[in-house]
Amino acid sequence: MAKQLDLEEQEQLDQIKHFWKQYGNAITWAIIVVLGAFASWNFYNYWQRSQAQQAAVLFDEMERAVQSADAARMDRVFGDMKDKFTGTAYAQQSGLLVARQYINLNKPDAAKAALTWVADKSSDAGYQALARLRLAALAIENKNYDEALGLLNRAYPASFEALVADRKGDVYSLQGDKVKALAEYNKAYRLFDPRTEYRRLVEVKLNALGVDVGLQAQVATAAGK
Repeated sequence: MAKQLDLEEQEQLDQIKHFWKQYGNAITWAIIVVLGAFASWNFYNYWQRSQAQQAAVLFDEMERAVQSADAARMDRVFGDMKDKFTGTAYAQQSGLLVARQYINLNKPDAAKAALTWVADKSSDAGYQALARLRLAALAIENKNYDEALGLLNRAYPASFEALVADRKGDVYSLQGDKVKALAEYNKAYRLFDPRTEYRRLVEVKLNALGVDVGLQAQVATAAGK
């Protein structure tokens, strides 16, 4: 009986040896690939956390630079942020923050450069939209109306449509195109939440162009009956 068991065990061992001889390398490499992928995933997560933490520290420094209105310091910190942490949200926020302070410091070219960087580099549609809207505002201020319309005619998230329409209305109004201005202001008025100050501001613009929003609403209601 023992001899029979020895023979069966030997046969099993022979089968195992044959199996490993035929498939051992493939299995070993598969295990290496899986373990390597797991290690890479852990390292990537660690790297991302480390990047975010370092970017947060630099963003704190950026906020202090902006609060102190120190242009040279702002330039240096924003440069570091762009070089080291381009893909982080902190970098995009830094661009928007520093651009606003550049405008306050009467440095429109620096503001435009910062906003252009955010618009071009950000993978977040919201940050891109904010940057483009602010670039459009700069273009309007400099009477570069075609440039402003080019920025405003880009694709925007739905949540920005009212702001875009309002800004387009401003451009057309400044160009003296009352028909297009009214169309955009009316669109903005419809899209803005009635509780927002923006909507009341658009109403003022419509009134300035001779439109009584209250009367317009009454007419629309009567027509729908």
